[in-house]
Amino acid sequence: MNISADENAPERAGYRRSAGSPRGEARRRELLERVTEDLAANGLVDFSLRRAAKAAGATHKVLLYHFDGADDLLVQAVVQLRERRIRKALAAATDGSVRRSLGEWVRAIWPILVGEEARVLDQAIGLAMYDSERYTALGREASQQYLPTLLSVCPDRWTDRRKLEVAEMVLATLRGFLVDARTSGDTEGVAAGFDALVRALEREEAADA
Repeated sequence: MNISADENAPERAGYRRSAGSPRGEARRRELLERVTEDLAANGLVDFSLRRAAKAAGATHKVLLYHFDGADDLLVQAVVQLRERRIRKALAAATDGSVRRSLGEWVRAIWPILVGEEARVLDQAIGLAMYDSERYTALGREASQQYLPTLLSVCPDRWTDRRKLEVAEMVLATLRGFLVDARTSGDTEGVAAGFDALVRALEREEAADA
């Protein structure tokens, strides 16, 4: 996976970042949204400041005024895409006004996790593993974004420790399924593992019912 680092630091390029005025912040959000849409459509491969500028309809100088460089822009766009996924996952937590069980919930969100728009988020996992020092934020911030949602869908009666244990298990397991689904294409194997995860969650919820 080739993520170009062309002029990705404002210090080297000689540009300054936005001072954070309301107008500057609105412009930054507009640029980020356009770059995010490009990532959602075209993925991370060959992402560069030049490509981002073309997607945003701006020059690389404008982007470097608002962002710290290509890596910063990439991370922020990935965060935006994760937030979209999280909003969809939260919406799937209920069936009308009825709260879903954990097993029902993971089944409801799986199509969201493997949708085409989500492919770039799976690529981000690989990028964080490929160059963990350069892209440490992609991995660290993923857990920080997802865990609150996972904790929130656990039964209220559970202790905080139990919620954390189950949330971490679900997060790690779904990540594994995603990597397997994207790399092996073994849909039958993933489906079998998914069924086992649902049964485990059903037993967990029934343990103190």
